[in-house]
Amino acid sequence: MPAHRNDRSDPNDLKAAAAIAAAAVPLPQVDDPAQSPFSGPFSNALAVQAEALAAHRVVLLGESTHGTAEFYHARAALTAQLVARHGFRIVAVEADWPDAAAVDRHVRGRPAQPAQSAEAPAEAFTRFPVWMWRNLEVARFIRWLHAHNAALAPAQRAGFFGLDIYSLRASMAAVLAYLDSVDPEAARAARERYACLEPWGRDPARYGRAVLHGTHEDCEDAVIAQLQELLDKRLAYARAGHEDYLDAAQNARLVASAERYYRVMYHGSDDSWNLRDTHMFETLAQLLQAHGPDSRAVVWAHNSHIGDASHTEMGSANGQLNIGQLCRETFGDAAALVGLSTYAGTVAAATWWDGQMEIKTVRPGRPGSYEDLFHQAGHAQCWLDLRGARSGVLDDARTVLLPPRQERFIGVIYRPETELQSHYARATLPRQFDALLWFDRTRAVPALPARPAPGAPETWPSGL
Repeated sequence: MPAHRNDRSDPNDLKAAAAIAAAAVPLPQVDDPAQSPFSGPFSNALAVQAEALAAHRVVLLGESTHGTAEFYHARAALTAQLVARHGFRIVAVEADWPDAAAVDRHVRGRPAQPAQSAEAPAEAFTRFPVWMWRNLEVARFIRWLHAHNAALAPAQRAGFFGLDIYSLRASMAAVLAYLDSVDPEAARAARERYACLEPWGRDPARYGRAVLHGTHEDCEDAVIAQLQELLDKRLAYARAGHEDYLDAAQNARLVASAERYYRVMYHGSDDSWNLRDTHMFETLAQLLQAHGPDSRAVVWAHNSHIGDASHTEMGSANGQLNIGQLCRETFGDAAALVGLSTYAGTVAAATWWDGQMEIKTVRPGRPGSYEDLFHQAGHAQCWLDLRGARSGVLDDARTVLLPPRQERFIGVIYRPETELQSHYARATLPRQFDALLWFDRTRAVPALPARPAPGAPETWPSGL
């Protein structure tokens, strides 16, 4: 398909767009949600890409926004292929561990966790940003994963796990509930240690401010001591239930990481970013270790986390690292980094943190940006291998895309009026990602309510 030409394009942009058009693999329109999950033309077309990705131990699937339906659908379709046909059994997502653990119990047919305390949320994924995981596309994937697992022996079932760091209060409650069930004396000691953080459970950022201003001692020694005690007793505790112990140990690790995160967040955004992404990578590494040497994982996270930060402004100018960079450094060619991006459409996002979800119009990609080049290439949706080859169209595309350009990043906050300052950063796309999955125009992900209205059916998968 020839690149679209327009008067404002310079010759280098036209050359780059033409190279993209020649090298990219066009894809059909995204499947109709009314069809059987992940069995339509779009999902079937992704089987070729899934076959190539299956050679890797870790496959990281990104998104340039946290609120685009096509991104969720494509990641789910690729993941379904990797799970069903290629033996991947870890789905790890940019979400809180306790919320994802509730989903994991459902999809693997394990008993639901009883309510831990009044402090712990009764439903999974009910805090801001609710739409990020509590949406129709994720619900559809969870139903598929539950049905897929139901036909398998427990050891062969794929799990759903959270990598993020924000669930301080829920993770403390989970550790205490676990110890209450296996070791009440240890639970009493844990309550004394966690009492240091208890006043800040609802607003842990206040803990960081208090430590910074010297009005409260830090809780580092207490939370590390609690984690160490759990690890020291792993053999005894695991005999009472290996999966439950792993869940409790990860929650204790999260409490220790979150305590440090909220303590350093006022020292600079780069330090807190690096601590968060290091925690997410270490959680992924723990999952791979726990599931054995042959285990393989799919990761869902934002492009800013899964694209190699060392080839973006994040790393070169700000000293930030991320999961993608750490995976490349650890796993080398066994890690595949796949970005997902769009030119225009609508997106689910808020204007402020903790604000209401809005359906916002995504501005067309800025002239000269990577988004603009892919738009000019003319494919409605396509897959481009960015690793190149010794010769031919793939190498041509990689070569013309190597000069750094602006790239768009939209998180849970989107402010179109300050888009250049708020949402663009320079990157070198072919070094940042191994492949890019492109959708020219996209739509906002359909969100589910945090809780159904009285008398209304629960549209989130049953059992959660």
